Amino acid sequence: MQSGILNINLLNSPEGPRITKEAMLKQHARVIWMCGLSGAGKSTLAILLDKQLSDRGYISQIIDGDMVRSGLNKGLGFSHEDRLENLRRVAEVAKLFVGCGVITIVSFISPTYNARSMAKGVLGEPDFIEVYVNAPLEICEKRDTKGLYKLARNGKIRDFTGIDSPFEPPENPAVEINTGILTVEESAMKLLNFVLPLVGYKKQL
Repeated sequence: MQSGILNINLLNSPEGPRITKEAMLKQHARVIWMCGLSGAGKSTLAILLDKQLSDRGYISQIIDGDMVRSGLNKGLGFSHEDRLENLRRVAEVAKLFVGCGVITIVSFISPTYNARSMAKGVLGEPDFIEVYVNAPLEICEKRDTKGLYKLARNGKIRDFTGIDSPFEPPENPAVEINTGILTVEESAMKLLNFVLPLVGYKKQL
C-alpha cells in the first residue's frame, strides 16, 4: 500500500512524468545549448549530432534560430530586448521537450553572458549543457553562404553579432568545439563523445 502511495506521489511531482518517460526512452534528457558566431558551424553540428544520436537509438530534437524566427518568434525583431525574449521562449520550449524525456539540441548565437545565464536559469543547472562552437570571425565570414556579414559590413544589417554588436565568449563552457581548427568530422565526433555519457540511461534508484 505504501508503495502505491509513493508511486502516485511520484507521478504527481514535476519530476515524476519525466523519470517515467526517460525510462521508456532509455535516455536522460539534456539541453545541448550551442552558442557561437554566425558561421561557426552550430547548425551543421546540430544536424550531425541529431543524426548520430538517432543512429544509436536516441530521441532528440533540434531547435534552430531560423526555425523559430519564421514561426514561434516571427514577431520579434533584433533589439537587445527582443533577442533576450527570443532566447527566453526557446529555453521554455526546450524545457518542455526535456520534460518529455527528449534530448534537445539548441543552435543559437546566444551572444551575451546575460542571455545564456537567463536560459540556464529557465532550464536549471543539470539540464543546461553549454557548448561553445568557436571559430574566428574571419573564418566565419569566409563561410558566410547567406552573405549576412557582407550586408552588415555595408551597413545594410544593423546590430549584427561580431560586426557592430558584441559576442561575449563563454568563460567556462561545458565543452568547446574549435571548428576553426578541427574538421567537420572531428568536431562532430568530439561533440558526440562529450554528449553520450550525459544522455546514456542510468536507472534512478
